[in-house]
Amino acid sequence: MTPAQSPTAPAARVPQADRSRAMRARLLEATVELLVERGFAGTSTTLVSERAGVSRGAQLHHFPTKNDLVVAAVEHLTERRGAELAAAVAELPAGGRRTRAVVEMLGDHFSSPVFAAALELWVAARTDAELLAAVGPLEQRVGREAHRMTVAALGADESRPGVRELVQATLDLVRGLGLASTITDDSARRRRILREWADVLDKELAPCRSPR
Repeated sequence: MTPAQSPTAPAARVPQADRSRAMRARLLEATVELLVERGFAGTSTTLVSERAGVSRGAQLHHFPTKNDLVVAAVEHLTERRGAELAAAVAELPAGGRRTRAVVEMLGDHFSSPVFAAALELWVAARTDAELLAAVGPLEQRVGREAHRMTVAALGADESRPGVRELVQATLDLVRGLGLASTITDDSARRRRILREWADVLDKELAPCRSPR
């Protein structure tokens, strides 16, 4: 038996850079989970390190303050929201029910735990200049990307008058319904509203749709 085959041979050592990235990812995921469960005020660096299974010293090495941690979590959350939305768009069906599927997909996305975590950051950023400086530009980026994906998913032609406003109204509607869902489970009401709105979109967009 060669040394490489020996049962007592030491396991390959994971490079420090990889361990550091993995630790950082655990801290950011733990932060997002706690934002959903406890809100911004209830999320502390101590709880994050405990949830991530990381020592306080290691956590402080990566993120010395709560705002350092939360600002990094904002960027992480932005990437997750974009990836989840893109994945949902990729699963949409073609055909006559596509508009309803698009609207319902957006409704689900904007009532998800990831959106709830983003809401916590919006509220906290209102009175925290440092957090606002991080949240504001990233939310603008998320908004632009959500708008772009919605236009493409609906096959909407924004060169036609009123179409851009219809798309933006759709996104404003699902955001508002998502906000309402943080207070109470109103999924049945949300589905009814979104079905009616999908019918409106089909009627209004039919004459000015670009080919999909």
